[in-house]
Amino acid sequence: MKNVPVQKNQELELTIEDLSYQGRGVAKVGHYPLFIENALPGEKVLAHVLKVSKNYGFAKVMERYNDSPERQPVSKLAYLQTGIAPLQHLTYQAQLQFKQNQLQELLHKVHLDQIEVAPTIGMAEPLHYRNKAQIPVRMVNGQLETGFFKQRSHQFIVLHDFLIQNPRIDQVLMVVRDILREFEIPAYNESAHSGILRHIVIRRGHYSGEVMVILVTRSRKLPAANQIAQEIIEHCPDVVSVYQNINSERTNVILGETEKLLAGKEQITDQLNGINFAISPRSFFQVNSLQTEKIYQYAVKAAHLSGNETVIDAYCGIGTISLTLAQKVAKVFGVEIVPDAIADAKKNAKLNGITNTEFKVGSAVEWMKKWADQDLKPDVVVFDPPRKGLDSEVLESTMQLAPKRIVYVSCNPATLVRDLRYLLDHGYSVAQPIQPFDQFPQTNHVESVTVLERD
Repeated sequence: MKNVPVQKNQELELTIEDLSYQGRGVAKVGHYPLFIENALPGEKVLAHVLKVSKNYGFAKVMERYNDSPERQPVSKLAYLQTGIAPLQHLTYQAQLQFKQNQLQELLHKVHLDQIEVAPTIGMAEPLHYRNKAQIPVRMVNGQLETGFFKQRSHQFIVLHDFLIQNPRIDQVLMVVRDILREFEIPAYNESAHSGILRHIVIRRGHYSGEVMVILVTRSRKLPAANQIAQEIIEHCPDVVSVYQNINSERTNVILGETEKLLAGKEQITDQLNGINFAISPRSFFQVNSLQTEKIYQYAVKAAHLSGNETVIDAYCGIGTISLTLAQKVAKVFGVEIVPDAIADAKKNAKLNGITNTEFKVGSAVEWMKKWADQDLKPDVVVFDPPRKGLDSEVLESTMQLAPKRIVYVSCNPATLVRDLRYLLDHGYSVAQPIQPFDQFPQTNHVESVTVLERD
């Protein structure tokens, strides 16, 4: 490649200048950036160039000559290599700072320096927080193994404990693996699209302690399925639900469209801020219960509710935010595109005796328009969109609805900042500093809450 100052397999002595938003060290050769895993700003390294493209390259550390004061010991390199915990080598205080900086830098890029970003709210115990695991399985040396894939590759790394999952999930995973080995269930073979078991998915109620095990298979037939399910429940009394999910596609999507209950009950239950939720195999439920509670408490408080408001929750899922808000306002309208999620939301409202919610199946675009046409006047609109942020039509219909306040819960700083620019251009201002939360410690994900008010 001409005009690129480095070549593949070249070795260079470099000083790390920055961290990329994915948590990789950034070193520059001229103006050409190299992204280097497990390298921190201020560290001088001998780097081996792995890959070169027109605008940037990737390299790996062969030798590190000094340690950044923000470096902490890594318990397993596999956590960095697989992307399970890409910030594991950074002290926790520095991780929180990194997340605040990400938001500040993105705002700075679009000349919104006037918007403040508060320090990130972290966790007292930033490990073992996930209440859900989705673990691929493969055959290794003739036996079924659990593990994870090395980033940007199909290389399978055997792992038995996953650092950021609840330890009980890791224990149940090993029991399930051993039972599947006893029954000689072959793991999926990606290249041949053969074998049976693709993933083991485990969900656990943070407060209830109830565990659901989902065996994801390529084929409809899972030999001895009921016996396997009975054994799992016998060995793990906290497992109250065992499913088989069928995914016969050649895809990296984990769950297929069909599942059957093999043993136990259809749903497990858990709580958020004292509200009960029923969770099905494919329900979206936040994976970090403790931080989710903090985020929702903050969002409710920041919305300055008097108790008489009408609120729209535009991406309501199974009703987690809607039902939290319902206790503090007059009426909540929720919309979600996944029919199963809305069925769960209605069930969850009933479960908690909450009667001032109305849930609709459809896209936020479609219902925001409908509500605007019906002359609904919401006081507050809450957004908790997927990573791609808000559709332009959602933003437009929000302008038509003209709520006094918008509470934007974001899981992607880049799309948040893009959407904020639109809202600021259309008569809203950011009412208080953006509040980042560390919803996924040890990873580069940044969750945040922004409150906007109509000028």
